[in-house]
Amino acid sequence: MAGRAETDQTVLGIAIILASVLTMAFADALVKLISTNLTIWQLFFARALFAIPILLVLASARNVSVNLHAPRWALTRSLCLLLCWLALYSSFTVLTLSVAAVAVYVNPIITTLLTAALIGERVTVRQWGGVLLGFLGVIAIIKPGTEGFSWFIILPLLAAAFYSFAMIITRSKCQNETPLTLALTLQGLFLVAGAVGIAVLSLIGLSTETKMAFPFLLGDWASMGLREWGLMALLGALSAAYFMGVARAYQIAPPQIIGTFDYAYLVSAALWGYLFFSEAPDAATIGGMIFITMAGILVAAPSSKKD
Repeated sequence: MAGRAETDQTVLGIAIILASVLTMAFADALVKLISTNLTIWQLFFARALFAIPILLVLASARNVSVNLHAPRWALTRSLCLLLCWLALYSSFTVLTLSVAAVAVYVNPIITTLLTAALIGERVTVRQWGGVLLGFLGVIAIIKPGTEGFSWFIILPLLAAAFYSFAMIITRSKCQNETPLTLALTLQGLFLVAGAVGIAVLSLIGLSTETKMAFPFLLGDWASMGLREWGLMALLGALSAAYFMGVARAYQIAPPQIIGTFDYAYLVSAALWGYLFFSEAPDAATIGGMIFITMAGILVAAPSSKKD
């Protein structure tokens, strides 16, 4: 009976992570869609306005305490994730959704290297092979030395690095925090960062030329009607659902299995990119997706004595 229950939990965990990454890719497609009309600071602020009450209601319904055990590390983790999404969303204005998604999904490879360097975890030969395979996948996607190369690919790669730092902090310093508490901390930081960004840009008064060069990052607060606020409410709900879903999936099923299915985000991003923006990844990008997915599986799989 115990074996059957464990299998059921694993199947449920896979179902949750697949639904979660499909949801997050859809949310990212919406962000890319509105990035021509709103600023990133508006997005952070308005989305958090809706996500925070949702998370508080969930915490109350489940009788979960929202007190932090390690506030400094929880805030540091949230700052890394804030910088991650700042870099990723900024790339949406110049990169296709599928390319940005593939680039940011090198994070398991970066995490493997950082865990070895920072917290002393052993990296096996198989995992080093995964790192090399992932590097080849990145090269296939960014196409260095060709007309298809863009320096803006650095943004999702930077996002991947910040995400990896956040995961290491989660693993080593935030193990006693509940997923709801961590999600609330992150959304609270999004709210504060959005408000500060809006206020600073309003006070410093950048030139029109500068604002027009990077409107998503440096533009003024754009007027928001019922449609825009409705989208913010939807994004807030999707954001809350994604963070809770991912946390739950990793809680009830083996991380290496969930980590493998987490790569369904790449397919989801390509799907939404095609449906929303008619973006069709080229052969090199598809090859890079395959390489990076295989690399992630190699570095995430549990170690054996033979490794």
